[in-house]
Amino acid sequence: MTETARSDAVSVPSAVVPGIGIFLSAVVLATLFVPVNRGVDDPAIWASVGFATVATLAFLVGATAVANSRTSGWIGAASSTVVVLLVGYALNQGITAPVSVPLVSTPAPLLFATFCVAGLATGIGAAYAVGVDITGLVVRSAYTALLSAVGAVGLVSAQFATLFLLLPIVLAAGMPSMPQFMVLSQIGMAVGTGVVAGGYLLVRQFDLSYIDLEIPSKRDVLWTVGGIIVLFGALFVISTVFYTTGVESSDHGTAQQAEENPEILLVLIPASLLVIGPFEELLYRNVIQKSLYETFSRYGAVVVGSVIFAAVHVLAYATAGVGEVIASLGVVFGLSIVLGIIYERTENLVVPALIHGAYNAILFANLYLSVA
Repeated sequence: MTETARSDAVSVPSAVVPGIGIFLSAVVLATLFVPVNRGVDDPAIWASVGFATVATLAFLVGATAVANSRTSGWIGAASSTVVVLLVGYALNQGITAPVSVPLVSTPAPLLFATFCVAGLATGIGAAYAVGVDITGLVVRSAYTALLSAVGAVGLVSAQFATLFLLLPIVLAAGMPSMPQFMVLSQIGMAVGTGVVAGGYLLVRQFDLSYIDLEIPSKRDVLWTVGGIIVLFGALFVISTVFYTTGVESSDHGTAQQAEENPEILLVLIPASLLVIGPFEELLYRNVIQKSLYETFSRYGAVVVGSVIFAAVHVLAYATAGVGEVIASLGVVFGLSIVLGIIYERTENLVVPALIHGAYNAILFANLYLSVA
């Protein structure tokens, strides 16, 4: 990559940024008092109230004493992160604080809104800590929204491409079998994702040199082997934490399909290496993460890119309640951080593509052995 990492410490922030943090933390506190007032006596909720209070006070100090911006920003970010984890845990344990919403028949989980707002407060705290002013915050927010849209369009385009390939086959020969449909869906994913990535490069007037494809060096091979080991190590640690704390996660939609049609896994195992790994990494690492380097620091881009990567997987894991989905997306986020760091270190798309593909292939092979 020829782009230089952009420092986030661009200027001394005004009181506007911590003011936004105060507002967000106050909203978090207000929503947390709803389950408290309803008599929910859960340690995670009460601890969340405490950390949300700390975050609010930290932002308040930052707004009144600019000299303390860095320290108060990190305290606000750290406290809000703890709130995200605690509220996510509460949601996973079935505490949702449902509230009625006009024109909606099903009550909405208020704590999910708390989870999202606390996540925004985390971002505001981190931005304030590294010196981002309100102009920088607006630019970064707009760029994040734009690249989130690119990621979402990549997902939708893959589905449309699959439908485009499927329709003439259905009209000519009827509905294909599940393995045949899975082959079509993988081709559709490659076409749809590739079109979106290519379209983005065309709009930005980047040539093919923007794509970081290089023959792996010995160093890249070591990164690849180490990355696979780290990914499975991270999965083991996260699974152990989930088991110890009683956190339940949702299954990927493919896992449920595989229980009825194990043969689709025989398609997904090679597709992981040939399609899923390469094309997801092309879009979410080489396009989205690399583009984020223009407005974020490199490691800031890794984090933001991983949030986008996790968010676009929400439909794939929407097989259970909101708390279980959050847990699964947390795993995706953690694994994406690993892939993002490896891409940033190697500057070679081949490395995270191989790691991602091998990781998925091993998981699918293990699933096949368990259900076949």
